[in-house]
Amino acid sequence: MKIKKVAIIGAGAMGTGIGQVAAAHGCSVVFYDSLESSLTKSRDSLVNTLDKLVGKEKMQRGKADELVRACHWTHQLAEVADADLIVEAIIENFEIKKELFASLSAIVSESALIVSNTSSLSITALASTVKHPERFAGLHFFNPAPVMKLVEVIPALQTAKETTEELIGLMADWSKVAVTARNTPGFIVNRVARPFYGEALRIYDEGLGGCADIDRAMKTIGGFRMGPFELMDFIGHDVNYRVTETVYQAMFQDPRYRPSLTQKSLLDAGWLGRKAGRGFYTYPEGKETLPHKEASISDEEIFNRIFTLLVNEAADAVYMGICTEVDVDHAMRLGTNYPRGLMEWGRDYGFQRIASNMRALYETYQEDRYRLSPLFKRL
Repeated sequence: MKIKKVAIIGAGAMGTGIGQVAAAHGCSVVFYDSLESSLTKSRDSLVNTLDKLVGKEKMQRGKADELVRACHWTHQLAEVADADLIVEAIIENFEIKKELFASLSAIVSESALIVSNTSSLSITALASTVKHPERFAGLHFFNPAPVMKLVEVIPALQTAKETTEELIGLMADWSKVAVTARNTPGFIVNRVARPFYGEALRIYDEGLGGCADIDRAMKTIGGFRMGPFELMDFIGHDVNYRVTETVYQAMFQDPRYRPSLTQKSLLDAGWLGRKAGRGFYTYPEGKETLPHKEASISDEEIFNRIFTLLVNEAADAVYMGICTEVDVDHAMRLGTNYPRGLMEWGRDYGFQRIASNMRALYETYQEDRYRLSPLFKRL
């Protein structure tokens, strides 16, 4: 089916960005939101974004004007009824989404595709709330949607194979790189990335190094653009901590995903990171806010420990059939801007070295957090 009209449900920053992508690739777009203020803000944001692109000579004025004309903003849900693709991008609340999908099922065409941009809720559970679950799937974009190349396609248990194939093809048409993830907590990126934050926090909590020490190690040795504490501050602890907490609970409290009390304390204090002017660092000064801990291990030891946990998590995602080795590498390189795909990088670092590191950590801590992925027995 040719996708000609796209409806975006939820005209926030993410919804507006997804709509921009669709309009830029020849689709007419209708933005729906129950709040007039959100619709106004969405339209103004899109116009301002396009004006900046024109000003930087990255887009011609005629193309920008054409893109805006392809978009329509409404608070009448009935106006999305004839859309070929409906993208839900509202608040992460299952009951609210359930009510929305029931309303959509009553008005949209039986041939329409309905997708959710959720990053944390079960796609299979959401699919059960629509009239035609075989035409439903997860379509997880990354922020900002017009810039980030990665999109996770997540079939529900009920999703037809043809629906998954349609969405993968559509993402290629929209100049995106689609990876397919099994419907599990965190999908690929939000699951595999947990050790980047969690193990950095564990090292800090153990008094083995300060925030700046750990950030420096990951940037200078690993080549990461931002260290874990810088990145958590950038994302915001209200977001980053909640994702960790959601994955931890959804995985039946697997210790690999256990949240940190240190990060929880920042959330409780309202020290949410850059947007609050204070998190692990103060802004714009960049001073550490938590008690400084003199590093008792080297930068290389810090990097090796966090990197080992990351590769082990990527390997386990492949072993558990959540994704392919190729897709996990695409996901972490394009969805989180990692310097390299973790499996490719781990192979060069040495899978046996990763396995040895994991066994040493398990021997030290005797915690299931440090269990070695069975995939290493095959590699």
